Amino acid sequence: MRSGETPGGLRYAVKRAGNAAAYCSLHIRCGTRCETGFNGGIAHFLEHTLFKGTRKRTARSISSRLDRLGGELNAYTTKEEIVLHATVLKEDIDKALDLILELATEATFPDAEIETERGVVIDEIISYKDNPPEDIYDTFDEMLFKGHPLGGRILGTRKSVSRISTEELRRFYRTFFVPGNMALTVVADLDEEVMERKIRREVDSRYKTGNDEEGTGKSVEGNRNGVEGNGNGTKGGVPTQVFHESRNRRNHEVNAILGGPAPSLYDGRDRITTAILMNLLGGPASNSILGSILREKNGWVYNVECNYTQYSDTGLFTIAFGCDKPNLQKCLDCISRELTKLREKPLSEAKMKAARKQLLGQLAISSDNGEAQCLSMGKSLQSFGRVFSYEENKAAVEAVTAADIQKMSLRLFDEGTLSTLVFY
Repeated sequence: MRSGETPGGLRYAVKRAGNAAAYCSLHIRCGTRCETGFNGGIAHFLEHTLFKGTRKRTARSISSRLDRLGGELNAYTTKEEIVLHATVLKEDIDKALDLILELATEATFPDAEIETERGVVIDEIISYKDNPPEDIYDTFDEMLFKGHPLGGRILGTRKSVSRISTEELRRFYRTFFVPGNMALTVVADLDEEVMERKIRREVDSRYKTGNDEEGTGKSVEGNRNGVEGNGNGTKGGVPTQVFHESRNRRNHEVNAILGGPAPSLYDGRDRITTAILMNLLGGPASNSILGSILREKNGWVYNVECNYTQYSDTGLFTIAFGCDKPNLQKCLDCISRELTKLREKPLSEAKMKAARKQLLGQLAISSDNGEAQCLSMGKSLQSFGRVFSYEENKAAVEAVTAADIQKMSLRLFDEGTLSTLVFY
């Protein structure tokens, strides 16, 4: 792997891997939490409208540029970043890189196209509202981080998206789409040194020409890490609320979430401990603690999952499930019992060894997926300034002890900080 930083501050990493397909991604350090002073949902709306025209291409030309090569161009928005990514044949990687950087430096946001896309985004918002298993996550975030930018909905609301102006989109774009806020990654079976030279040449040429009137070649102070600070997250975390609420949504199925604050992206060993704990409790494998009891043994749920989301200055864990109404209390009681066990009794060394092995296996298998690897590299590069090797990740996982898991269980599953939300 080769990595570095351009004179303007854009970080990059290139890894030789794979066969016929090649992958590239551009991570921009801006998301929902950066919308203070803007209408809610602007980051996500901008992600959509980036594809609606550049100084060189129309929306139709952009959408067909990689499609006709058998490739894919996509994007997504989170609370802290916008990510553009593409998959193409390796001989077409130059075209993919060129297009992604063009979108990041030369988007024009045509008024007519924006109005059309506004309707698309509003329809997306409505579809989420009509989908309780999705909407409950957004509502839980809103309540937990009430009054803080992390509580904002990534999609925004129908009202807020209706108010976003073209000038607001352009201002947000000029402010955050700067090299110092970006990380570019490539995974392809191509010479790493050659790819590195191409990236540096392409980035240098785009930002030397001064593609906008405010000069996006320079990093914006305080924005490189998404929050004020030196890249290690702010001290003290983010204030959160504790709540226990049920809402009548007239659903056939009951949807429920339990959760609360968790370690941040920069909390080192605590972050790794939490990842192991959540995977053990309700990860994707059918042998997870809650999956085994709620689904496999009792048949009370179709699916139960534990998620751990890491932000720059805080984190969030959730336990979510859907069930038939008569089974709700059974599920809640069962979860409470299992959380109590984790708090009160340390895991045996055999169980700890199995938990570590399972997570490491999942990480290794995931890293064999070129797209997942490319996106993971970009997230690491953006957050830590480097890409961690599998050996480093393995050492971090293997260092976690049963005492660490019990200590984290006492912290996360404290009834004084645990919140619940039920849609019925």
